[in-house]
Amino acid sequence: MSRFAGLKKTVAPSVVEPEAQAVVEKARSRNPREGKRAVVGYFSPAVSKGLHQLALDTDTTIQGLIGEAIDDLMRKHGRHPFGER
Repeated sequence: MSRFAGLKKTVAPSVVEPEAQAVVEKARSRNPREGKRAVVGYFSPAVSKGLHQLALDTDTTIQGLIGEAIDDLMRKHGRHPFGER
């Protein structure tokens, strides 16, 4: 028996409402990448830094910025945008 085995019995269980616990478990079980494929590009450090700064300034993510850029590119070429973020 480990020296910490007794602690498990003495520590009070965390007080979490059942509804809140269900929401947490559901959020953990979802895989946001499920059914998606990576689209990768290699750019200079200056481009990376610029994208990160723009994401911070606009309170969004790099993925959101890239999704917006892809939609703009699709429109430019007369295609329907995907609208994925």
